[in-house]
Amino acid sequence: MKHYIYLILSLFILPLSAKIEVLDRVAIIVGEGVVLESQIDNMMETIKDRYKEQGALTPPEEVMIEQVKERLIIEELQLQMAQRAGIRIGDGELNQAFIEIAESNGLTLEEFIESLESQGAPYEELRKQVRKEMIIQRVQRGKVGGSVNITEQELDGFLATEGAVKELSPELFIRQILVSDQVQANELITKIKAGESFSSLAKTYSNSSNASSGGEMGWRNLIDLPTLFSNALKGKKKGYITPPLKGGSGFYILKLEDKKGDLVRFEDQWHVRHILMMTTKLRDEEFTQAELKEVRNRAIAGEDFSLLAKEFSEDPGSSSRGGNLNWLSLGKTAPAFEKMMIESDIGEISPIFKSSFGFHFLEVLDKRTEDLTEELIKDRAYGILFSRKYDEELENSLRTMRAEAFIEFKELD
Repeated sequence: MKHYIYLILSLFILPLSAKIEVLDRVAIIVGEGVVLESQIDNMMETIKDRYKEQGALTPPEEVMIEQVKERLIIEELQLQMAQRAGIRIGDGELNQAFIEIAESNGLTLEEFIESLESQGAPYEELRKQVRKEMIIQRVQRGKVGGSVNITEQELDGFLATEGAVKELSPELFIRQILVSDQVQANELITKIKAGESFSSLAKTYSNSSNASSGGEMGWRNLIDLPTLFSNALKGKKKGYITPPLKGGSGFYILKLEDKKGDLVRFEDQWHVRHILMMTTKLRDEEFTQAELKEVRNRAIAGEDFSLLAKEFSEDPGSSSRGGNLNWLSLGKTAPAFEKMMIESDIGEISPIFKSSFGFHFLEVLDKRTEDLTEELIKDRAYGILFSRKYDEELENSLRTMRAEAFIEFKELD
């Protein structure tokens, strides 16, 4: 949204200060609407001013006029489509857009308005322009967005390209162990799985020149690694250990020890199950807590938590699963639930507590730090592909709309 609003400001802050003729004429009839001569003149003036500011050579007048006319025709057609579809932008949504742009500049909305006015851009006029552009954007999303489809094959193919690897892949901190035969490599894998330190094993057994540093290869991008290594580590999570990899110098074992980059994210998660009871007209808070206390005592005494949850829990989403909520991250549950979840030890049944849903007790089954990097990379790649396809589809759609529309150019002196 912020990027979009910046674009709107850059497009429309100049025309608002441009001279508008008192007398106006219809320049183009576009379907059920019109483009006025003043619209063409104002946009021409804006474009000329922009070229002047950039110190660029201005295109021929007749070329610019044709481009401006076509742009205004397309704009008018989209606004007519929005009107037929009942698309509107309410004051609340528009206000939020201006609040966001103000905050992004470290200003309050009042300060932002004062800044606009000081630049000769009346706030109310700018609101009209921004509202219009937001309506057009919504028309485009509705007309084009649903027709854009990205397959898994396309996504995987894009992620395999050199450009995507370079742009999206994080830097990886890698350790390696190099040994001469596969038998020894398999023995080391067994030791690693048993909990022995990868670094210590590298110092003791590796034939690589970096053995003394625990096999450290340092921070590397996938694109800078040998193909054997990059193929083995691509898409893997922090802590991943490769099986023995056969190379020209022997057998390699790699450990992906850490990651860094804009798309790297690690998230603490808790595997939780709980039992919930809610108050009703026939069961007040005191009675509900007393009943839940009996269930909790049975769980502490060793009865199967899952069976108790299926019988007594009133959480429709988890009772059939024995109270299992699977893996939860911060911000996904009610504050009181999250607080108890964080403070509870693994395998310990919590005290009874109250949340906005009712009364609970819970058990944390496990904790982990989950590597979400690959999910973020896929999301970013999907966004890039969607944007490319969206732009292509939009261009085709607008061309078709223009070709099918009734357009009549008026002769102007």
